[in-house]
Amino acid sequence: MNKPRILFWHRKDLRIFDNQALIKAFSLSNAITSTYIFDKNYSHDFNASSRAWFLGNSLQELGNNWKKMGSRLVMEEGDPVLIIPQLAKKIDAKFVFWNRSIEPYEINRDLQIKKNLKEQNIQVIETWDHLLVEPLKIFSGNNKPYSVYGPFYKNLKSKMNLLGSYEQDKVGFQFKDIDNKLKDKTINSSDSVLEKFIKNIKFPGSNICPCRPGENAAETLLENFINEKKIYSYNSARDFPSHNGTSFLSASLRFGTISIRKVWNATLNLNSDFANQGNYLSIETWQKELVWREFYQHCLFHFPELEKGPYRKKWDHFPWQNNNEWFQHWSNGETGVPIVDAAMRQLNSTGWMHNRCRMIVASFLVKDLICSWQMGEKKFMETLVDGDLAANNGGWQWSASSGMDPKPLRIFNPYTQAKKFDPICEYIKYWIPELSKVSNSELLNGEISNLEKNNYSSPIVNHNIQQRLFKSLYAEI
Repeated sequence: MNKPRILFWHRKDLRIFDNQALIKAFSLSNAITSTYIFDKNYSHDFNASSRAWFLGNSLQELGNNWKKMGSRLVMEEGDPVLIIPQLAKKIDAKFVFWNRSIEPYEINRDLQIKKNLKEQNIQVIETWDHLLVEPLKIFSGNNKPYSVYGPFYKNLKSKMNLLGSYEQDKVGFQFKDIDNKLKDKTINSSDSVLEKFIKNIKFPGSNICPCRPGENAAETLLENFINEKKIYSYNSARDFPSHNGTSFLSASLRFGTISIRKVWNATLNLNSDFANQGNYLSIETWQKELVWREFYQHCLFHFPELEKGPYRKKWDHFPWQNNNEWFQHWSNGETGVPIVDAAMRQLNSTGWMHNRCRMIVASFLVKDLICSWQMGEKKFMETLVDGDLAANNGGWQWSASSGMDPKPLRIFNPYTQAKKFDPICEYIKYWIPELSKVSNSELLNGEISNLEKNNYSSPIVNHNIQQRLFKSLYAEI
């Protein structure tokens, strides 16, 4: 008896191993064809050139891996609501498998696709893959979604028994391709869809972006982070942007070229080192950062309105000044504030920015320049290789004090931040080479003499004045 044909739809899970929906599909049948669709209605995966580069190269590797394992990755562009039912019918699929999403558009889109497939008597099977604990299995004591990180982290740690078995290297995949009679022009044109997509990518930072596309590269990044023992210094090194102290796995997790379970398990396998207090603290700090990702996904799932506006409704009435000239200076790394400009130049050049610097530039935009956090959110999503709706929105609302954060007026002083986290100005001088000969004290104080400026601009605002102004505006809402 022939096993049923399955259509597997890749979304934010661009890998074969430790893929929960794929494991489940394989347990039913090895006759699996996969697909990826460039969704014309929702371009968050590729509307930044950095993400397009990461996506295109990851898909190239993924397609080759499917071929090695006996089947294929069919790539299409258009509306998944139309394409998924058409493709399922074309290959005579009885089931369609995918991993669930948390973003509002994706949830509504998937509901429509399920409706269309049901009309064709094709069964949809969904699983959770992108998170450690699915958002419907973690609630506060009063059975409500979390809006504060601390209690969320504590509860999630207690639920690690829900994580399930780690499947990496436990499942030996060998798929069965579609019959020759089904290999028509539409399916065989799949490679040209990807070739066209890759050809149109214009990302100059591909050689210097620290995040690397594909399943193999993600594995290497994780191994390097663990084996080179960077994880043991993470607590002390993670806030220094000139140090190579982070994992650079953010884009890999965003696109799912590695599973969050594999990453989390890598920390658990270091249990023997927990006896060392310093090592334990660093491991735990990294785990907490992984849970921040989880927390923002949880929040967006339960509060989809976050996509459109602030969580704290009083911020609907905040009188943002939204000076477009200032915003452009900020976007281009031309504010005259060295640490801010260095960070924005890193972003524009590489598609990535150190997390400490993300907080610094975000605070500067909303609380010094008094521009809406949504302007910064949009800029980041247009630029970041790891740009993710939930994490990006959560981070910007945290910085603006409009989101899931009990501290209403957190304001970063960019000069104090630079003194603390770039004390010898290594990061600043790397990204702003025209200031390489300026003394560290001048850079850190923001008092660069005219003789040494080398066409570098003076600060466009005074931090202390703008801080007072922001506080006065906040007091009025």
